[in-house]
Amino acid sequence: MFIHTVYFWLREGTPDAARRQLIDDCRTLLPQVSTVRQLWAGPPAGTPRDVVDNSYACGLTVVFDDAAGHDIYQDAPVHHEFIERNREHWERVQVYDFIPD
Repeated sequence: MFIHTVYFWLREGTPDAARRQLIDDCRTLLPQVSTVRQLWAGPPAGTPRDVVDNSYACGLTVVFDDAAGHDIYQDAPVHHEFIERNREHWERVQVYDFIPD
């Protein structure tokens, strides 16, 4: 299994509609890639603890069978479409990939 987690911070002044589009595109475009096994996307939970970072606008977690599935996802045309539709609003993108042991 291969877990791909992405956090998106949006530029100051980004309209709420753009944040909504980012989340909706995560949920509708990205699962079209055949190697995606599970996918979740949404805003921060707002958990009020010192160790929790709630500063991002959207979190995304995608599960693949393996690293090869992730590589197919990265090169998929619909993934590139997702990036092109949303990147103008991104201030920062942080990715954490891991392999469950």
